[in-house]
Amino acid sequence: MAVNKKLNFPKRKKKKSRQQNKLGKAPGTISYMGDKELSDSIIYSTTYNPDGFETTEFANLDHFFKEERADKISWINVVGITDELFIEKIGKHFNLNPLVLEDIVNTEQRPKIDEYEDYIFGIFRMLYISEEDEIVGEHIAIILHENTVLVFQEVKADVFDGLRERITGKLGRIRTRGADYLFFALLDAIVDNYFLAIENLNNRIEILEEEVYNNPEPVVAKNIQQLKKEVLKIRRWVFPVKELISRLIDTDNPLITKDTKLFLRDVHDHTVEINESLQIYREMSMSLMEMYMSNMSNKMNEVMKVLTIMASIFIPLTFIAGIYGMNFDHMPELHYKYGYYVVWVVMIALLVGMIFYFKKKKWL
Repeated sequence: MAVNKKLNFPKRKKKKSRQQNKLGKAPGTISYMGDKELSDSIIYSTTYNPDGFETTEFANLDHFFKEERADKISWINVVGITDELFIEKIGKHFNLNPLVLEDIVNTEQRPKIDEYEDYIFGIFRMLYISEEDEIVGEHIAIILHENTVLVFQEVKADVFDGLRERITGKLGRIRTRGADYLFFALLDAIVDNYFLAIENLNNRIEILEEEVYNNPEPVVAKNIQQLKKEVLKIRRWVFPVKELISRLIDTDNPLITKDTKLFLRDVHDHTVEINESLQIYREMSMSLMEMYMSNMSNKMNEVMKVLTIMASIFIPLTFIAGIYGMNFDHMPELHYKYGYYVVWVVMIALLVGMIFYFKKKKWL
C-alpha cells in the first residue's frame, strides 16, 4: 500500500524592502535607508577667513561641539550617515527640523531644496567616475547657515578636492566670501562632475555604436539595455537640479546674497546644458537598440538569402537525380551508352547557368 507523504519545505524569509521598514513610523523618524554597512561617522571641520584656515577631524561629538568657530566661515563635513544617533545629536546641536534629519539619512530621496527660517536645506546626487571607469552616484545633503555649511555624505570619496585646494592655497575669492559662496562652490563642484558622467556615457555610446555596426552579438543588446537604464537613472538624479538652482536664484532668503546669485546663474546654465545632453543620449540609447535589431534582421536576411540561393540551385539538380533514380525498366535514357555523362553535363550546365543568372541579378 502506497503512502503519500507530505513534504514540508522550509519557507523562504521574504526580505523587507527599505520602504517597508519605514512603514508605520512617525514623520521625522531618523531611519537610515541605504545599502551601506553600519559604520562610525567622522566630522571634518574646516574653518577659514582671509587670514588663514584650520582643518580638524572629530570622531567625538563632545569635542566637536566645544570647537570655537566665531568670526570664521565653517565647512562641517560629516562622513557616514548610517549612525542614526550620531546624526540626531548633530541635528539637535544645529537646531535642524526632524524632517530634515529624516531626509539626510534617506539615500533614495529625490533632489530637493527646502527653505527654513534660519537655514536652507538641499539634497543632491554626487556623481563621479570610479577606478573601474564606472559612474558612481552618492547621496549628499547640504545645509546653509549664516556662517556655516553642513555637508552630510555617505562615504569619504567626493568631488570637493579642488575646492579644498582653493581654501588651503587661498586660490580665487573663496576665503574672502561668506558661507553662501561656499554653498555655491559645493554645488558648482557637484554640477561640474556631472559633465564627467556625461562624457563617460558619450564614450560608451560611441563604443556601442561601433559594436552594433561591426559585431551585433547578443551581449551588445545587454550592454545597450544597461546603458538605457543608467541614462534614465542619471537623468532622474540630475534633471531636478536645474529647477532647484532656479529657486535659489529667485529666492528672497537673506542667506544668499545678490553677488552669489550671479555665480548661481552660471551653475544654472551648466544644468541646462547637461539636461539637454542627457535628453540626446536617452534618444541615442533608444535608437541603438533599434539599430541593433535592424542589423540583426539584416544579418538574418543575408543568411536566409544564401540558404535560399543554395536551395534554388539544388532543386533542379535534385529533380534530375530523382527522375533517373526511379526504378522503371523501360526508361529510354537508362540504356543510352553516354547517358551518365549527358546527365552530368546537363547538371553542371544548370549549376553554372543559375550562378551566372544570380550574379547578373546581383543576388550573389
